[in-house]
Amino acid sequence: MIQLSAYISLALVVFNWGSYFLLQGYVSVLNKLFKGQNLKNKYDAKWALVTGASSGIGKSLAEKLALQGLNVVVVALEEPLLDKTFEEMQSTFKDVEFRKVGVNLGRRDANYMEAIKEATKDIDVQLVFNNAGYIVTGFFDQTTIDTQMANMECNACSAVQITHHFVSKMLEKNLKGAVVFTSSAAAMMPAPFSVMYGSTKAFISQFAASIAAETKARGIDVCAVHPSPVASNFYDKTHKLDAIEFFKQFSVQPEDLPDAIFASVGRSVLRDLGLVCITFRLLNKICDANFLAWITAKTAHTMPDYKKHVKKA
Repeated sequence: MIQLSAYISLALVVFNWGSYFLLQGYVSVLNKLFKGQNLKNKYDAKWALVTGASSGIGKSLAEKLALQGLNVVVVALEEPLLDKTFEEMQSTFKDVEFRKVGVNLGRRDANYMEAIKEATKDIDVQLVFNNAGYIVTGFFDQTTIDTQMANMECNACSAVQITHHFVSKMLEKNLKGAVVFTSSAAAMMPAPFSVMYGSTKAFISQFAASIAAETKARGIDVCAVHPSPVASNFYDKTHKLDAIEFFKQFSVQPEDLPDAIFASVGRSVLRDLGLVCITFRLLNKICDANFLAWITAKTAHTMPDYKKHVKKA
């Protein structure tokens, strides 16, 4: 009986791995054959909106959209970097229109939606890239609850607000479109010392998978991408973790991602990108989530980051 159970377990692991690699391979082959997709043509769209667009992945996505002839609403924190990026884009892409929305997506009253609605009230936004996000590190109890909740608002709640608004508009006008979320490999594993980041990314992935089932047949594709570490401002913040520094050595450049992300839209709901993310996914197919949570809780106190934050306490 024990031997039979072992064979069944092994067969399930092989099946899980096989089905996973089959899907990954399918989208990867399409990516290589077609070098991404022209989303302007795919959805007969004129306007796209990108959050967190002043740098990193968001900036690369906005530039790629402009290259395809799409007008872009650039949403980011109102600061000099946004102004600089906006001016660069206007200077580089003279044949498309840009609109700038400087807002704080971490406001818990969701006041940012008023500015976004005002900036887009006379246009049809058919491509939405919920990309904005940041990380707060340290023990959960050592950070104020306002800081934690602002992080949750920016990483997760703002994406819900924005998605609801634009999906409702597209369905009301019977327009085709797509909503893309930038999740993370952190969505797949317990994330001690950055609990809100891992939790919000897990939420984003599950939210995308759930809403995709409601909108796909009505002409709106939904996709959440899980990039491996990306060499962006994410690593320039004052909050540091030894784990982040370790994974930094596997990072890719932001401009390497848009083609893979565009290739995934309409072809995959959850897309893993890069070695770190794929490794985490395979680990989840070997180990039960309960076991991963238990072993992380049992061993976290041995990690350098744990010891560092205990000293702070």
